[in-house]
Amino acid sequence: MIEVIHPAFIFIFGALIFPLFRQRKVKQFLQLFIPAVAFIDLLYMTEGTYWIYRFMTYELILGRVDKLSMCFAYGFVIITFLGMVYALHVREDVQHMVALIYAGGTLGVTFAGDLFTLFAFWEVMAIFSVFLIWTRQSSKSLGAGFRYLMVHLFGGASLLAGIAIHVSHTGSILFTNMEFGTLGSNLILLGFLINAATPPLHAWLSDAYPEATVTGIVFLSAFTTKCAVYVLLRGFPGLELLVWMGAIMALYGIIYAILENDIRRLLAYHIISQVGYMLCGIGLGTELSMNGATAHALTNILNKSILLMAAGGIIEVTGRRKLTELQGRNLYTKMAICFFLYMTGAFSISGVPLFNGFISKLMVVYAAGEVHRPIIHLLLHLASIGTFMCLALKLPYNTWFGKAPKETKLEEIEAKEPPFNMLLAMAMAAFLCIFTGIYPKVLYDILPYPVTFKPYTLYSVATTLQLLLFTAFAFFLFVDKMRSELTISIDTDWFYRKGAIVFIELALNFGNARTAIQNKTTGIIESVIRSSKNPIQTLEALFLQRKTPSGPYDANTYRQAIGVGVMFFLILFALLCFVFFVY
Repeated sequence: MIEVIHPAFIFIFGALIFPLFRQRKVKQFLQLFIPAVAFIDLLYMTEGTYWIYRFMTYELILGRVDKLSMCFAYGFVIITFLGMVYALHVREDVQHMVALIYAGGTLGVTFAGDLFTLFAFWEVMAIFSVFLIWTRQSSKSLGAGFRYLMVHLFGGASLLAGIAIHVSHTGSILFTNMEFGTLGSNLILLGFLINAATPPLHAWLSDAYPEATVTGIVFLSAFTTKCAVYVLLRGFPGLELLVWMGAIMALYGIIYAILENDIRRLLAYHIISQVGYMLCGIGLGTELSMNGATAHALTNILNKSILLMAAGGIIEVTGRRKLTELQGRNLYTKMAICFFLYMTGAFSISGVPLFNGFISKLMVVYAAGEVHRPIIHLLLHLASIGTFMCLALKLPYNTWFGKAPKETKLEEIEAKEPPFNMLLAMAMAAFLCIFTGIYPKVLYDILPYPVTFKPYTLYSVATTLQLLLFTAFAFFLFVDKMRSELTISIDTDWFYRKGAIVFIELALNFGNARTAIQNKTTGIIESVIRSSKNPIQTLEALFLQRKTPSGPYDANTYRQAIGVGVMFFLILFALLCFVFFVY
């Protein structure tokens, strides 16, 4: 291996030098040059352990290179390049800088061989990814980004606590297959599942991603959840809990996507659904299922990016993001290229033959059948049908072809194809989706386990086409029922949104009560201080009802005759003598 620099630091260093250049052409060159250099660096990496550093009594392993880590690294670097092509027209340096550091953090996690390094890069991802939401500079993005950050800081705290407990019990910081059931491993798993957007811990994704910048959501969709899939593959393969969680995710995301009107929220819910396939494959624990989970992560990085790029192109040129605002505008006549590229991603993610999604999705579904899990097998098929209906039929129909309700008055908008660089990025991703679908050996060669799976059998192709065609028939039969409506879908984020309001109200009430008690106590103390300045006057006011003006004690005013003092002394002396001599 030619050990030059860790791929993560290529991105981080590139992000730091990026603002030093003023010429826009130079910056655009760097946007493409940095991921290209990282990809070349990957080509020279061979399996082994590299970049080992001593930290106290532990060894930090920044570079564990094997087929699993390389597989995800290729996917992350390729999508970074495509995302940068897509964002070439963006002039805000901060977006490009945080995207590069975000990519660097993702690669740091991918190659981390120990838990400390994993956590450090995990937090880099959380902190810098939020700026892709905030740089949209709207009130909604500010709130969504803050909620996103709070959720991920909680996940990071859970991960750190789990690591501390795990290391204290085992004495090892190596990141490898972990024993499920201990407190440490449970907390680590919780941290991973939060980033994987597993219900009910998923609402941060559908809440925050739609509020990101047009280009930023491409990076968000590719990195955080897929990085969580990687660490679950590394740490918890074969965990039964993941099988059911994955199957539930696959259907959960579909149901909410069908109900959704906002195109980016719809696509965000589909990220949750597709990650469900990956978790299911991890949980099944066979070589075929884990190859399927890995392959589906890679194919989803590509086909989901096309869908989000197309949605971003629509928003870029129309300023609209809701299906009810796009219906009836005949966008297919003005954005035909964008439509055809979108459909490439939609066919791929739906598992249509000759697209890469057909390969990866079928691997997971067949793996469930091989280990005799009929319920899981059925749930995954239902999710696949829902994906096709929602992404390949409902969204494109309502966006490019759908008719607006008769009573709706449409505002005139100027629609045209998105900028060339956006279409180019979509076309490049579409080519990879088709190429790896027709020639899957390219995909098979980088998967972690040997592949003997043959997707293009008569039974597989006929069964898949049968399901898809009947779904299309049902959709067009009830197409009037599939028109989007102005509705709001309540998800699990309702609990912490409303809970936060209740908490703030309680905190304000407690604060007001504390202030009232403090003011009352302060008044009492001030009264005691005033009384202590002239106690005799205070006693006169209490017992003799003399309302004399308050003032300091004056010895001349309250001076008594000397005989009074002598009398009290003699009385006290006599009492003491009586006690002493009598007793």
